[in-house]
Amino acid sequence: MAKDNILTAEDVFERTSKYLNEEHVGLVKRAYEFARQAHKDQFRKSGEPYIIHPVQVAGILADLELDPAAVAAGFLHDVVEDTQVTIKQISEEFNSEVAMLVDGVTKLGKIKYKSHEEQQAENHRKMFVAMAKDIRVILIKLADRLHNMRTLKHLAPEKQRRIANETLEIFAPLAHRLGISKIKWELEDTSLRYLNPQQYYRIVNLMKRKRAEREQYLDNVMDEVEKRLEEVEIKAELYGRPKHIYSIYRKMTLQHKQFNEIYDLLAVRIIVNSIKDCYAVLGIIHTCWKPMPGRFKDYIAMPKPNMYQSLHTTVIGPNGEPLEVQIRTIEMHRIAEYGIAAHWAYKEGKTIDQKASFDKKLSWFREILEFQNESANAEEFMESLKIDLFSDMVFVFTPKGDVIELPAGSVPIDFAYRIHSEIGNKTIGAKVNGKMVTLEYKLHTGDIIEILTSKHSYGPSQDWLKLAQTSQAKNKIKQFFKKQRKEENIIKGKELVEREIKELEFDVKDILVPENIERTAEKFNFPTEDDMYAAVGYNGISAQQVANRLTDKWRKKRDEEEAVKDIVAEGKQSPRPGRHEAGVKVKGADNLLIRLSRCCNPVPGDEIIGFITKGRGVSVHRCDCPNVTNSEQENRLIPVEWVQGGNTRKEYNVDIEVLGYDRHGLLNEVLQTVSGTRTNITAVTGRTDRNKMATIMVTIAIHNISHLHKVVDKIKQIPDVYAVHRIMN
Repeated sequence: MAKDNILTAEDVFERTSKYLNEEHVGLVKRAYEFARQAHKDQFRKSGEPYIIHPVQVAGILADLELDPAAVAAGFLHDVVEDTQVTIKQISEEFNSEVAMLVDGVTKLGKIKYKSHEEQQAENHRKMFVAMAKDIRVILIKLADRLHNMRTLKHLAPEKQRRIANETLEIFAPLAHRLGISKIKWELEDTSLRYLNPQQYYRIVNLMKRKRAEREQYLDNVMDEVEKRLEEVEIKAELYGRPKHIYSIYRKMTLQHKQFNEIYDLLAVRIIVNSIKDCYAVLGIIHTCWKPMPGRFKDYIAMPKPNMYQSLHTTVIGPNGEPLEVQIRTIEMHRIAEYGIAAHWAYKEGKTIDQKASFDKKLSWFREILEFQNESANAEEFMESLKIDLFSDMVFVFTPKGDVIELPAGSVPIDFAYRIHSEIGNKTIGAKVNGKMVTLEYKLHTGDIIEILTSKHSYGPSQDWLKLAQTSQAKNKIKQFFKKQRKEENIIKGKELVEREIKELEFDVKDILVPENIERTAEKFNFPTEDDMYAAVGYNGISAQQVANRLTDKWRKKRDEEEAVKDIVAEGKQSPRPGRHEAGVKVKGADNLLIRLSRCCNPVPGDEIIGFITKGRGVSVHRCDCPNVTNSEQENRLIPVEWVQGGNTRKEYNVDIEVLGYDRHGLLNEVLQTVSGTRTNITAVTGRTDRNKMATIMVTIAIHNISHLHKVVDKIKQIPDVYAVHRIMN
């Protein structure tokens, strides 16, 4: 998986031929030829032929030794999204398995959404649902994202940051949960390079300065360990473990440490043949050097949820410097590097029992389907997923000693529902480490939890929805209320919807006709009218959402009728003084009230369009303003133009966003630079994120577009400023 080498198709075939038979390699070759033809006239942003990308993705999958269908899907993963090829054609040309994998990683590109965020959330929901059915979907997607991150330099800075941020939020945590450290570290390091380049290169330079000294130190340590192992006849492979840049950055920022305070910059990894040898080597290491208290972790006896196993210890090594040592078997090392992919690696004759054992280890992942079914929309689904799958975790024990993994901040209710739905529904209390606790108690790693139940319990209360932290617990509680009180919820939900319809000033009888109710229930994915009303009754969806969907056609018609009235009324108005104070006039008309819209703040030099409002004349927008481009009321748009030779000293407010590295004095330099151009500043706000990136929002008063460009050019010359954008409210 070397990131510097550009693979050819022949390289991929050669790698697959090492573990696939001739027939399966033939499938992979056919997939390449199909993809090459489909993408033949397409090029990437770098100017390279597009087929280079699918080849690299297939190569990454071949390095993971995945089955022929997955490698073929790696070649084909973009053909449906970016060419005229359909999933049906893929199925006919290859097979339904390959088609299913390609469909799982294909974005929902042909559906229109309100925002980019909503589109991305829907794409992720589709991917996760497909992944819950077949884990190979995410392995292909991770390979796709890995190569895209390697070639991110060819995109615009704003897009680089958005993709890098999404990688850190979604894909790197997924690689971690799936145990694929080989991909995880590269995704994290590359993301940091684009999100915080100053810190990234600072750490790189700090690591380079003492590299020779560190390497000599590790060589001495390994010579000593090898000598001791030979004495007891233990065969082992030793090598220094490089610390990854992002993990150093996180420790420096989260633990407020300096570079020289990070203990595990120096690390040795020891690979042995058996678990018995692992513990024997641990004893030898602790005999050679004194272990540091609290720094020993036994992930062999208690593996991580992503199947990672190893012994970790930190000792005071030669010269009194802390030294981390990791000890594991060959198989443990393979799983540590490739995680779930190590289990999915293709082996002819793999038995159903092996597959069943593998699926059991991924039981947490099957809950994704449950999140999907219970979520009202894609954004809610993604928020649930981030909490349950990507947040920091705590590890607690059942009274029998079984380990249960939960998101940090979980309470006994989350634990109870993780064990079983009925235990959750019958919970009346909890004991932690033998002592009674309230249901609000926050669980900590190492706690032993005992849930107290009663068969006479009436079930959960509504307050539990506020206490529970995991989506699983919340969904189970909602299901309980749905089943137990469905009739009551149907009546309550219908009353709430009818009240909302009246609030919108419509007649309930006109709106609640069978075909309209059926259409609305389908839009929200409810099988029946009663299911929709019941969901409103138990707060699964709001009455306002349902009422808005039910009345959308009527509201649109009413708005159009009012717009016509407004246009007629505006045309009858007599001229008023000050109509051109905005510096804009309507082409062919002199008697309309004109104002500049605050959503996009147009200034002289911008391309503009007018929008007839209700009773407030004409609102002037930039032509690229979303409120105009996304408007369905084209009959309200009229041509407008800037008044030539008007008041050239008039000032217009413009909002700009400055992005840069959060260092001392940055805000002051930005404000001084703006003032130096003799530009008035009317408002300033700022914030920083966890990656030490500063966002400064400045409202400035300018005369025209040339004035704005002059200010922006000056700001971009400030050190540590990465981008300046004009923004809309």
